[in-house]
Amino acid sequence: MRIIRTITEMQKQMQQLKSEGKSIGYVPTMGFLHEGHISLMNRARLENDAVVLSIFVNPLQFGPAEDLDAYPRDFERDHEIAENQGVDYIFYPSVEEMYPDNASVKVSVVDRTNVLCGKSRPGHFDGVATVLIKLFNIILPTRAYFGLKDAQQVAVVDGLIRDFNFPIELIPVETVREEDGLAKSSRNVYLSDDERQQAVELSKSLEMARLAIERGERSPDEVVGMMRHHIKENTTGTVDYVEIYSYPELGEMETLKGKVLIALAVKFSKARLIDNTILEVE
Repeated sequence: MRIIRTITEMQKQMQQLKSEGKSIGYVPTMGFLHEGHISLMNRARLENDAVVLSIFVNPLQFGPAEDLDAYPRDFERDHEIAENQGVDYIFYPSVEEMYPDNASVKVSVVDRTNVLCGKSRPGHFDGVATVLIKLFNIILPTRAYFGLKDAQQVAVVDGLIRDFNFPIELIPVETVREEDGLAKSSRNVYLSDDERQQAVELSKSLEMARLAIERGERSPDEVVGMMRHHIKENTTGTVDYVEIYSYPELGEMETLKGKVLIALAVKFSKARLIDNTILEVE
């Protein structure tokens, strides 16, 4: 496995692979890898000749109230995990390498961002889109792997790939969960013991919603109200949102039908957790 820190060297290596007719599976991350990232690497390893993992804590997607410096980092651990999963290349650039000068072009995501996490994090997905356009052009992947735990991000990336005609296949990968159902996340380490016990109620509320829809409930308001009540009664967390949209368009619905995203975000004392489920509703 090679660690590459410069854009020039990374592009050179990827162009060489392309000239040899090899497929490239790409997993973009901000590091501090967990089982969710491992599932992406494993899927990429199965489906491609070469696997690239990028580790870059992207400052453009952090808002003024979000502490970039506090984001967890552990490159040695990440390196070991990636090597164990058969990753061929780690792209590990500095901020100065990725953003050497003031940008002359700004990227603005105009759709799929005014709901869910995007509503409370203005500019976040502009930063995500900016760094992904750069990374896609550097790494030239055949397939790009993203976890569905952040379903809004997957929807935005879907639009990005289509709108900019990237010859990349987007591979969404199902959320990896703890044994009790809690979605794996690097933020889970910030939960107190009591909050960790309560956090399982988030996935339970999603399961309650699924069962209600299976029984015939088609009102988004009814499903949202039921989930909010369950979370409020069973956790000390503060509900940021519980929302239901068509997927991947993220459009509002009066009646549940077709492909539907049910998503939530809950703030605990030191961690904001997100989770979701995607259903096909007849």
